[in-house]
Amino acid sequence: MPKNLIQFQKDFSIPEFMQMYGTEVQCRERLFNIRWKNGYVCPNCASKSYCELKSRSLYQCNKCHHQTSLTAGTLFSHSKLPLTTWFLAIYLITQDKNSISALELKRKLGVSYNAAWRIKHKLMQVMKEHDDNRKLGNIVQLDDAYIGGKQKGKRGRGAEGKTP
Repeated sequence: MPKNLIQFQKDFSIPEFMQMYGTEVQCRERLFNIRWKNGYVCPNCASKSYCELKSRSLYQCNKCHHQTSLTAGTLFSHSKLPLTTWFLAIYLITQDKNSISALELKRKLGVSYNAAWRIKHKLMQVMKEHDDNRKLGNIVQLDDAYIGGKQKGKRGRGAEGKTP
């Protein structure tokens, strides 16, 4: 019997994750490369000449002096948590076979419950929005369901006043 390709897909282990994203510098470099694939481009004047302000972690255009944060306009904006925490949360949420609870995320990240809940919901919203742009294809299988709310009498298949 052949192996289930989804079940036995290549893993991304915690040591591999830590080697790639274990430091703030590594996370910043990765986010920079995702945001600006072909190098920094000023959002104000489209110039590619910039410098990095070390004191405030900003990128400044050399032409118009517009300053941009690496996290501005991303789901990481307005967050005081380090990028390493965000990247680890992304790893934990995406690698878990079943969903990870906000309480478990709190324990693993070492943040408050409210912070873990916000992180989880922000990430789930981003994943939902990404999936909204993709259409289902090939064969789609669904369980049958009956819509119509609670009613007295027969339940399930053949229930009166319900639409399959």
